[in-house]
Parts: sequence; structure tokens; C-alpha cells
Amino acid sequence: MVAYCGIICSDCPTFKATKMDDDAERRRVAKLWTKQYGKEFKMEDINCDGCLTRGQRVFSYCNICEIRKCARERNVENCAYCEDYACKKLSKLFDEFKPAKEVLDEIRASKT
Repeated sequence: MVAYCGIICSDCPTFKATKMDDDAERRRVAKLWTKQYGKEFKMEDINCDGCLTRGQRVFSYCNICEIRKCARERNVENCAYCEDYACKKLSKLFDEFKPAKEVLDEIRASKT
């Protein structure tokens, strides 16, 4: 599953911990991301069925993610299908997660 922003959900440690229902992994990821991103994450934050889900179980950040909100409002499968790709909202993410841009670029190239 490819998230709106191009992150591969099945590669995400939060998605994996959720699918395995692994509390030890949730604690590990929460601790790692608290250190890495300078924001406190709790084990309870590490639950996600992927940002494309219409259900309630998404990573805590997904609820405030501008990229997710925009893609849902525009009703696109992911940002590669948006007429405004690659917009300013994606720039910061692409600086941190270069593989996300590569994924979306590849999808965009294959649809033309």
C-alpha cells in the first residue's frame, strides 16, 4: 500500500507493529521516534492501518497531516495523481524521505 505522500505503508514500523499486534515493537518505535523527532510518542500512538484507511486506527500524526487532508479532499489515490504534483506541501517530506518522491515519480511516469 502506498500512502498519499508516497511512503510505502508496509515498510513503516508503525504499520508493521499494528499488523503484528506487537506491543514491544510499539514501545520500541515510540522511544525511537521520540528521540528522532523531538516529540513525545507513546505506545498508544503507534497504531496504524495506513493513512488511506477510512477507519479510526491511523498514526496520531495522520489526523493533522496536511498532505493526507489535501489528497482526501481532492479524492486522489495518492499525490502522483494530483494535477498539482509535486506541490509545496510535499517538499519538506521529500527532503526527509527521498524514497517517497521516487515512488510518486514512478507512479506518475507510469500513468502517462
